[in-house]
Amino acid sequence: MAPKLPPHHPVEQSTSATAGGQASAHHAPPRGILRWLLTTNHKEIGSLYLIFSLIMFFVGGIFAMVVRAELFQPGLQLVNPEFFNQMTTMHGLIMVFAAVMPAFTGLANWMIPLQIGAPDMALPRLNNFSFWLLPVAFLLLLSTLLMPGGGPNFGWTFYAPLSTTYAPPSTTFFILSLHIAGISSILGAINIVATIINMRAPGMRLMDMPLFVWTWLITAFLLIAVMPVLAGVITMMLMDINFGTHFFNAAGGGDPVLFQHLFWFFGHPEVYIMILPAFGIVSAIIPTFARKPLFGYASMVYATASIAILSFMVWAHHMFVVGLPLAAELFFMYTTMIIAVPTGVKVFNWITTLFRGSITFEPPMLFALAFVVLFTIGGFSGLMLAIAPADFQYHDTYFVVAHFHYVLVPGAVFAIMAGVYYWLPKWTGHYPNVKLAQWHFWLSVVGVNLTFFPMHFAGLAGMPRRIPDYALQFADFNLVSSLGAFMFGASQLVFVAVVIICVRGGEKAPAKAWEGAEDLEWTVPSPAPLHTFETPPTFQRQEH
Repeated sequence: MAPKLPPHHPVEQSTSATAGGQASAHHAPPRGILRWLLTTNHKEIGSLYLIFSLIMFFVGGIFAMVVRAELFQPGLQLVNPEFFNQMTTMHGLIMVFAAVMPAFTGLANWMIPLQIGAPDMALPRLNNFSFWLLPVAFLLLLSTLLMPGGGPNFGWTFYAPLSTTYAPPSTTFFILSLHIAGISSILGAINIVATIINMRAPGMRLMDMPLFVWTWLITAFLLIAVMPVLAGVITMMLMDINFGTHFFNAAGGGDPVLFQHLFWFFGHPEVYIMILPAFGIVSAIIPTFARKPLFGYASMVYATASIAILSFMVWAHHMFVVGLPLAAELFFMYTTMIIAVPTGVKVFNWITTLFRGSITFEPPMLFALAFVVLFTIGGFSGLMLAIAPADFQYHDTYFVVAHFHYVLVPGAVFAIMAGVYYWLPKWTGHYPNVKLAQWHFWLSVVGVNLTFFPMHFAGLAGMPRRIPDYALQFADFNLVSSLGAFMFGASQLVFVAVVIICVRGGEKAPAKAWEGAEDLEWTVPSPAPLHTFETPPTFQRQEH
């Protein structure tokens, strides 16, 4: 029986969501492994993305543990420098392309159709194909570690000529792996755009959509725009390695700086691809647990679009030390500072939403609040890096490592965890174990800050990044960072325990699992049936 909707809710479903599940019972999915290989259901594919990203999160985390174990003390302890370089490279590649991006795509697959009242994604078979490209791509990437000469050893940014002239033979397989992952991203993004543009509930305008849907619409356009740039630059690498071209070889008339321009024209929007959906998740959670509407909905949408547009105009702030003309350095310095304005608008709106709200601190809210505070710290250190003459000192030091990890770990990763805790009742029908979730939160917060905060000081004191050994004066900073990293890594086992316990049982969740939740997904029973919204719900507009 469908839940009775509260009178203030923006949606009245014209048929029970469970009716969809019964209506499709006559074509039951295949059982066993074939069900998961062939599924075209957005919820099952979303679950596959999330499970895959969790596994790769631990794989990338193990690589990071090798790095931090080696840096625990000065001197060469556990691994040789060559393997250390492979670990730093693979950690970055796995975390960016195989953990964070698929996790957000999994959340998009699960939640976008529920939030806009669609029965599924627009292109279900393409959705299945997009996912299954990923395990192929990253098994190929991981297999390079077993090849002669080892895996990629040139940093996750794979600058030429380190990745061309001086690279191990396995680099060709690394390029193929990135091509396959890039195809997956582009197809997934096309599917998301098609779904959001064409399959919203009748009466739902674009400016009625939840912020998570908006941030993913903009992210999908970013992916479609920049993944071909990555494909182009790695194809040029392939030609340089195997076919005697000299795109990035100065001796043959090429230019290694050209690689950096192309890579960062992809790479900087990529940073926002990994953070914009996080903004959408936090913009759903904070109003729910403050029990107030989101302050400044329209300004949040415009700020997200502004960030996306500006992200194409700031790429060379990664390149202040390559010898850019002064005019270019000034241009990229100012545009980088300007991009802080729409981000500041978002932080202001979140804080204003919290102001005088009836706030409760459930696990999703804890992670969302930690996101706001710690992501802002990452933003401030980003402003320091935006100042070109100061960046000459910070560049390629651990200060940069501290900055981008504050953006991506308490930023992207905490937001993903907040989203998982927020929507777990909808996925499983059970609330997550609060005590265990709180343990996970506090261990993660303490671990993250112990790991990355000392890196600011090590970097300001001059410690270069991506080195297996270091001078004695950096020993204390590295000791604390390594202990924090082991703590953060171990705490993620608690997260896995919370998820498994929640899937298997726990306190039952109603359709509207959280008191302040007002979006369309909370009209569907918990756990969400396999098929929902086979008859589109009718949308009733609320003023934001």
